[in-house]
Amino acid sequence: MAVKIRLSRQGKKNYAFYHIVIADSRAPRDGRLIERIGVYNPNINPAVIELDNDKALDWLYKGAQPTETCRRILSFKGVLLRKHLQEGVKKGAITQEVADQKWNAWVEEKELKLSSKKSELEQSKREAKKSALEEEAKVNQARQEEIAKNKREEEEAIAKAAAAKAAEEEAAAAEIAATKEAILAEKAEGEAPATESAETKDKE
Repeated sequence: MAVKIRLSRQGKKNYAFYHIVIADSRAPRDGRLIERIGVYNPNINPAVIELDNDKALDWLYKGAQPTETCRRILSFKGVLLRKHLQEGVKKGAITQEVADQKWNAWVEEKELKLSSKKSELEQSKREAKKSALEEEAKVNQARQEEIAKNKREEEEAIAKAAAAKAAEEEAAAAEIAATKEAILAEKAEGEAPATESAETKDKE
């Protein structure tokens, strides 16, 4: 029976994660499996990989063949390096102590790289958040300035309308006063001849 180390899809649409499984190569992708040895979640940056290194190494020794993606995962977790070192020990090329030293040095370097990457991601997130806040502050300031401008224009328009109304009322009042004066003048002119004729009659 050909045994594969491969991924089994889990999760919902557009947010899938995978189980790292040992399965018969003839079985469907999400079908029957022999053993589950880890989890791979690519939805997070950096991706989350939980792997039982000892089980993975044991299955490699038993002849299990990883798929291309699983080979990269095993390489990332150091399983392939560990297998290579153990094969060197078995062949007598290196001692177990040297193999352990190389393995520990690789683990420390890997942890340092992961820590550095996480720090860079956190820094970039903080910078992106700061940039977004600054951009939002600029937008709010521009909006407030626009509101203040509209308010000033509205107040100026109200003031102009009030001034125009006052001028119109003043012109109407002046016209009314002029009309009254004209009427009074006409009345005065009509009464003057009558007074003169009465005075003439009295003299006669």
